[in-house]
Amino acid sequence: MSDPILVPRRRSLRGLFIAPVLLLVAAVAWSAFWFYSASKVDETADAWRAREARSGRIYDCARHSVSGYPFRLEVRCNDPSVKLVSQTAGQTATQAPITATLGEILVVAQVYDPKLLIAEFTAPATISDQADQLTMVANWRTARSSIVGLPGDPQRVSLVFDDPSVARVNGSTETPLAGAKHVELHGRLAEGSPSGHPVIETMLQIDGGSVQEVHPLLAQPFNADVRARLSGLKDFSPKPWPQRFREIQAAGGHAEIVQSRIEQGDIVAVAAGALSLDAQGRIEGELQMTVVGIEKVISALGLEKMLEEGVPQATLDRVAPGVKTQDINNLFGALDRAIPGLGKAIKQNATVGVAAGLNALGKEAVLEGKPARSFPLRFVDGAVFLGPLKVAQVPPLF
Repeated sequence: MSDPILVPRRRSLRGLFIAPVLLLVAAVAWSAFWFYSASKVDETADAWRAREARSGRIYDCARHSVSGYPFRLEVRCNDPSVKLVSQTAGQTATQAPITATLGEILVVAQVYDPKLLIAEFTAPATISDQADQLTMVANWRTARSSIVGLPGDPQRVSLVFDDPSVARVNGSTETPLAGAKHVELHGRLAEGSPSGHPVIETMLQIDGGSVQEVHPLLAQPFNADVRARLSGLKDFSPKPWPQRFREIQAAGGHAEIVQSRIEQGDIVAVAAGALSLDAQGRIEGELQMTVVGIEKVISALGLEKMLEEGVPQATLDRVAPGVKTQDINNLFGALDRAIPGLGKAIKQNATVGVAAGLNALGKEAVLEGKPARSFPLRFVDGAVFLGPLKVAQVPPLF
């Protein structure tokens, strides 16, 4: 008997097409989802702009485009601008707005995580105040931000700048105002909710920063690390900043400086405390400071120069009420006539006396293994006092 001949069974070709068809269906579905998401960009941006406009911040974009297929949404805005209305204590809604323009903004979001936005900003930025005819230009090497929570209420915000600088422009002349090697600003929602009494934690880091035309202490490069906690906010609803500051004051809110450290050459200062606002929008409160190199701080304040050139009456009214500048200048002159050079010697050694007076108000301390002095930095009616000396004046916030 012969063996039966086995005829091979034909395999169905259906299985060969299942995987490609499924892949094609998934690609079509994903493409439809991406293009649908891209079509919603304008709607989302319009809603966000309307929300910001109610706060007095009017944003515009000359040209924009959407790309990034298949996994990202990249929104590119060319020649963006913002007009700020009623954002400072002295600015009213009827005054000309502060206007800022920028080179370009690129916002990137993953399609599967649209609430995380990463943005890059192209310099320069031009800021103009038509009321004061003031123009400033800001530049940087790189500028990035990340925001979690948009288009609704943000939960976490970060800004990072490399080599930022700000200059005042007068015709073709630029006058430097501020600069740094690196700046970071972070904020997050620590307690509460965006709609009910949020508490914000912030962190500011500045490396190699300097500020001109404000105070001699800020003109030389410094490093700063400040961590703060802000309470008293009512909510995150759209509103100008002066109105928000009024709400903080009415609610008894304050900014708690949890930790701060500033380093400038051999000077190191740390501080902690709480600051609040009075009914006129002026800062009040006290920070407990510990300083290494307090004698150099006194020198940077320019007290010895003030004494050499004569003490202005306005200064005496702040530090020694009731004493007349003519009396001090006459005294120095009489000393010089009696014993030539004596008045000048006393002036030149006045800084030592001032430093000794501050030391008497504070107490000895050790900071980072170095001898230091600890004393309060007081804010009264917006004025800043280092011991008995008024060293700055902060304008009201509303």
